[in-house]
Amino acid sequence: MYEDKVLVCGECGGNFIFSAGEQEFYFEKGFANEPKRCKPCRDARKTRAGERRGPREMHEAVCAECGAATTVPFRPVSNRPIYCQECFAKTH
Repeated sequence: MYEDKVLVCGECGGNFIFSAGEQEFYFEKGFANEPKRCKPCRDARKTRAGERRGPREMHEAVCAECGAATTVPFRPVSNRPIYCQECFAKTH
């Protein structure tokens, strides 16, 4: 059984809790290492990485459900349906 653990953040040096639930999640996903950063430092790192990448390239497509023109952040493949935001929200 898992128990909450106190870990030290490798970025800011602060203590953070690696909860029993998080440990179980890591195990189920096959992650071999414990987290090295607290949540605020992980979030800040993701933000910095996103800024370096720049804006995502958007691709034009036609919604398979309603026929509206839309844009998606991936290159559409002809054998896969593309949905506008409204139709996607209805199906998911």
